[in-house]
Amino acid sequence: MDSDRDEMLPLNNTMKASTFLNTAAIGALLALSVSVTRAADAKENWEKNCASCHGMDGKGKTKAGRLAEVKDFTDPKYQETLVDEKMYQQMKEGLKDQKGKERMKPFKDKLTDDEIKALVQFVRGFKK
Repeated sequence: MDSDRDEMLPLNNTMKASTFLNTAAIGALLALSVSVTRAADAKENWEKNCASCHGMDGKGKTKAGRLAEVKDFTDPKYQETLVDEKMYQQMKEGLKDQKGKERMKPFKDKLTDDEIKALVQFVRGFKK
């Protein structure tokens, strides 16, 4: 009887190790999945961080937008002048005028890189 039990021990240890590794892998995948898929929705971020100046419709016809002289994102001619990488950088680092006065606050501490990239694409969606 003891020999049967001794032969089963390596199998039991292998099964325990395999179960542990599978559980750890599943946990890691779930954590990664949640962090990627939970990046806030671009529309939600637009409403929360951008619409007060740029307007819900992207036209910039808000009081703050007029004061900051923001451009109309629905204008196809203006959209043609935009470069995605530059928009990304401006959203991340903010904008200052020639005198160094802040025109748009930076969002690097408020939004993830993926959320900023999603906002760039959201702005592209305003083009008529």
